[in-house]
Amino acid sequence: MLETLAVTDSVELAVTDRGGFVESRHAGAAIVLGPEGDVVRALGDTEALILPRSSLKPFQAVASVTAGAALEGERLALATASHSGTDRHVEVVRGMLAEAGLTEDHLGCPEAWPGDQATRDDLVRDHVGKSRIRMNCSGKHAAMLAACVATGWDTEGYLHPDHPLQAHIRETVERLCGGTKVAATVIDGCGAPVHALPLSALARGMHRIGTASERSPFGLHRVAGALVRTVREHPWAIAGPGLTDTFAIERFGVFSKIGAEAVQIMVAPDGTTVALKVLDGGARATCAIALTLLAQAGALPAVEVEAALASDPLFAVLGGGEPVGRIRATV
Repeated sequence: MLETLAVTDSVELAVTDRGGFVESRHAGAAIVLGPEGDVVRALGDTEALILPRSSLKPFQAVASVTAGAALEGERLALATASHSGTDRHVEVVRGMLAEAGLTEDHLGCPEAWPGDQATRDDLVRDHVGKSRIRMNCSGKHAAMLAACVATGWDTEGYLHPDHPLQAHIRETVERLCGGTKVAATVIDGCGAPVHALPLSALARGMHRIGTASERSPFGLHRVAGALVRTVREHPWAIAGPGLTDTFAIERFGVFSKIGAEAVQIMVAPDGTTVALKVLDGGARATCAIALTLLAQAGALPAVEVEAALASDPLFAVLGGGEPVGRIRATV
């Protein structure tokens, strides 16, 4: 077995407070890179391997575009999304597929209910079941398929780790992460390959994406710059109503991408970058931790971050339907 983040190498990052009683403690590791990419803070073992899960999507989206997928605007934002499956999200994904001459039957992700409760309720009332296009990763899959069509690669088996598209994605990840080699490849929940990396390498790669210029002489950086800009212009697309990525982007202008099992990456407008992993996979505190670390690094206004974390319902602990505590970062 590969060495991954251990309990003994973790530190407390946040607590859940209920009426002044610390009910839960959230431990893990986190790293903060300054605007120039230097390490300004490390908590826990940031060299331990993690699986980025959906925090790898910005890398996969950049790779899909550099492989030939012609995406911009909302479609580019959906390529990196973990969306909530609203009709608005689905409309964009259908457009991506149609442009490539494909339908949702070509998607390799599993069928799922939308994460958005109102949308799910509407589907149930209309006697409509699960579908691949409602699955939160369908935008990523549509981008991958579009790249295959554009390049002439077979769309069958596009998720196999040995497929030319997946080889290109792996190479792109390694390039953006400064030459760090992928330690292992396993299968993500959506069926796509996901690559094990040290948390520090994930941070370096995300810093390169988050600070890339659309005027760069390098195509990889131009695509990365466009991705970050379009996500900031369309924060609804990357997640959805009431979800932390959309909240953080709308409220503070960051680039934010959560991953399953409590991985979080976040880049402030000045390039300061946070990558973190909560050890037990519980993600309810990740956004609060990342915003707090950026504020403490001077990349976001501390007073505004503190006010948001103290008042927004996303970080409330409820009792009888009313707020009785908060999720609080303790870094």
